[in-house]
Amino acid sequence: MGRPVTLFTGQWADLPFETMCQKAKGFGYDGLELACWGDHFDVDKALKDKDYCKKRWEVLCDFKLDCYAISSHLVGQAICDNIDERHKSILPPDVWGDGDPEGVRKRAAAKMIDTAKALRKLIDAKPGNDCCRTIKGFEPPVNGFTGSSVWHSIYAFPPTSQEYWQKGFDDFGKRFKPILDAFDKAGVNFALEVHPTEIAFDIASAQRALEAVKQHKRFGFNYDPSHLGYQGVDYVKFIRTFGKRVFHCHMKDVWWGHGDGTVGVFGGHVSFADPRRFWDFRSLGHGDIKFEDIIVALNDVGYQGPLSVEWEDSRMDREHGATEAAAFVKKVDFKPSNIAFDAQFDR
Repeated sequence: MGRPVTLFTGQWADLPFETMCQKAKGFGYDGLELACWGDHFDVDKALKDKDYCKKRWEVLCDFKLDCYAISSHLVGQAICDNIDERHKSILPPDVWGDGDPEGVRKRAAAKMIDTAKALRKLIDAKPGNDCCRTIKGFEPPVNGFTGSSVWHSIYAFPPTSQEYWQKGFDDFGKRFKPILDAFDKAGVNFALEVHPTEIAFDIASAQRALEAVKQHKRFGFNYDPSHLGYQGVDYVKFIRTFGKRVFHCHMKDVWWGHGDGTVGVFGGHVSFADPRRFWDFRSLGHGDIKFEDIIVALNDVGYQGPLSVEWEDSRMDREHGATEAAAFVKKVDFKPSNIAFDAQFDR
């Protein structure tokens, strides 16, 4: 049996949970990675209602779907960010509060700790029936973002010193160490999706983020090649560099070098799908990511967790694309060999 193929529901939060389950099963998925927005997974209800997680599993199992992870990207973004009016549109009202920046950051951190507890309750409520699968060695993560107090200085002008950037990593470490300790107490992992605007956006900054939290065992990565390839970062080397710190894997495609030369890698303040763009997210198999190389690397480092499709493509109908993507991932995935082929010649 290959790895389970799941669908991240973040881009489908306009759909009610049961409708999402019905569609995902019809698209060909084995399970869902539940977003903590929309009505797909409510952290507060999971903690307050003793039957909430059980009922979530009942709906999932009605459609023979599994779940291995939840995601809290929107709340996570506010933990280390320089807060402005844009954050109000992505945050729950109780996290935004009065909008005072430090208050927002502290409430976001508290909500992330609650998210770890909620995931623990969800996993503990997982039924032992034939629609639910336990993956040996896989620990459930909360996938998400961290935000960054120094992302705005990415271009290093006005001239920016290493000391200035280190303050950003120190701020991240200070804010996330208590969160990671709470994750450890709950017995779950935090998987940062390495991504522009986060404290880690390439291999070098990911290494520095690990150092900032003193290699905390609960801190790792939600691997997503689409945020690395167009930057020029070696997205296969990322897997080999971090190995067991790859806690979860997004399957997502991107192309680059397809614009008309008027917009560069920074995006030109134009919208996604603008034909002038240098890069854009694409449905799986329609971009420039080499997924077979990724599967080989994941096998080499021993990752056997889910392959979760994060479907984004402004040029394609999403139901067509999600269906196509499920089949694509199942076709490209393969189990590693348990024999050496050249040791069998004399058998």
